[in-house]
Amino acid sequence: MGKTEAMRKEENKPVNIGDRAFDNLQFIRETMERSAVFTSVPGYGGILMGATAIGAGVVASYQTNARFWLLTWLIEAVLAFFIGLLAMWQKSKISQTSLNSAPARKFAFGLAPPLIIGAVLSAMFYKNGWFYEMPSIWLLLYGAAVVCGGANSVRVVPFAGWSFIALGTLSVFLPVSYGNLMMALGFGVLHIIFGAIVARKYGG
Repeated sequence: MGKTEAMRKEENKPVNIGDRAFDNLQFIRETMERSAVFTSVPGYGGILMGATAIGAGVVASYQTNARFWLLTWLIEAVLAFFIGLLAMWQKSKISQTSLNSAPARKFAFGLAPPLIIGAVLSAMFYKNGWFYEMPSIWLLLYGAAVVCGGANSVRVVPFAGWSFIALGTLSVFLPVSYGNLMMALGFGVLHIIFGAIVARKYGG
């Protein structure tokens, strides 16, 4: 009888308002953090992009004509773009988030300027026949794009961008014959590594 009365008193014990307020604030903070960042960065898509980049690096290494070498990497760039876009769409659909949300737009606007500059510089390099200087520019500007876009995404994304920048900086001081290797390491291996991290920690 004494135990029953003790249990009833425990059940009737008022909830600490401070504890409830803390739980509510924590929930609100976590919700706001999720809504403030772009979480649909494609992990599995990044892995697939990396695999196709390694394949492109192998094909490009057999090209004796500079224009065919450039064409190989341009085809890979277009392929990677659509893989990434499709993977983002699929991930956003699964997570029920919009690709038209404010974080998604900020992510896209952060990516765009360095990529546009990269396209313009590539056209200039092509015009002047500076084909073998392109890998360094591509790695550096792609890294800058990922850092800028990743400022509105999960923490691992900007770190991936800085890794591309580091690799691009290293490639500047290496002989041009290392171009395909550096591209395969960057767009291939780094995409696979960071894609796997995103897939594991951030839901695909």
